[in-house]
Amino acid sequence: MQKSRILIYLCLLVAYGPVGLGDIPQQPSEKAEDSEPCATCDTRQHSKLLRLQSIKSQILSKLRLNQPPNISRDVVKQLLPKAPPMQQLLDQYDVLGDDNNDGALEDDDYHATTETIITIATKPDSIVQIDGKPECCFFTFSPKIQTNRIVKAQLWIHLRPVPESTTVYLQILRLKPVTDGTRHTRIRSLKLDVNSGASMWQSIDFKQVLQSWFRQPDINWGVEISALDSNGNDLAVTSPEPGEEGLQPFLEVKITDVPKRSRRDSGLDCDEHSPESRCCRYPLTVDFEDFGWDWIIAPKRYKANYCSGECEFMYLQKYPHTHLVHKANPRGSAGPCCTPTKMSPINMLYFNEKEQIIYGTIPAMVVDRCGCS
Repeated sequence: MQKSRILIYLCLLVAYGPVGLGDIPQQPSEKAEDSEPCATCDTRQHSKLLRLQSIKSQILSKLRLNQPPNISRDVVKQLLPKAPPMQQLLDQYDVLGDDNNDGALEDDDYHATTETIITIATKPDSIVQIDGKPECCFFTFSPKIQTNRIVKAQLWIHLRPVPESTTVYLQILRLKPVTDGTRHTRIRSLKLDVNSGASMWQSIDFKQVLQSWFRQPDINWGVEISALDSNGNDLAVTSPEPGEEGLQPFLEVKITDVPKRSRRDSGLDCDEHSPESRCCRYPLTVDFEDFGWDWIIAPKRYKANYCSGECEFMYLQKYPHTHLVHKANPRGSAGPCCTPTKMSPINMLYFNEKEQIIYGTIPAMVVDRCGCS
């Protein structure tokens, strides 16, 4: 049975990606009365456990993370913006993460494709501050994101409620190092009519500014935001006070996505109680909360599925991993592998290690069909 487990591992290694040998589940001690269907069930269990380990490795690898971001549930609640674009993402989200695209991803479509980035404001560098002011706002972006084409960029600012209707003058200044006594350049000014008793989110087109920052990252020192009412009170939430968690400014950036080609295939579908011994697709729901991965905002779970079953020697050896398994077992007892022949992506909303909120597509995470190869 140990040889069987190693062969299952080799099949999954090529189909899904690296899984540590230490993650191979141990086979319960065999008993004389064990029947063949039970042996089949054991094989399925090994395939399922290895699939779960593979999913963990795949997600981190495809998101280019060395380890899960160290973000607790409490931190998520504190940082998650209570703003319209975030709510729209959550409202339109398919909780189970299924994708109805009838096509499998090409082999080179491995890494996650970012579609939307939500970057929360942080404290700017001291080089642009005078007496510790301003306390906001700096936005950081990875070099990889800076190479993408910006489709849309919105700066979101939350305004505190006012006791009576008033006119608010919203001003955004571009920060720069203090050299000649000046530390900013005006970017945008808006005149807003605000009703009494209502707080509100205000969005501002930030595409041109962001394009400038991406072309010249060295000029990105952040911005200073103010929203003064007729009495000179600043209504902009830039340094949140107690009770204002999730109301700090943030940038919502949409970048281009790369279309993917597809191909068709066919295969068997089974359930856990099926007596089928041939290669088949079985249901598997992944729960990220079971992983302790609070940094994934949505989906909290998704239908991943897995492949398991026997493949006869008569199947054509169409793919290189059949040769790999035969090399590991030269006597030829392994045969072709039961592996995915069609996979689809999932969309994911998550925090990265810089506490930025990312909405993107992770390819090849759902097994749609299984076959022998």
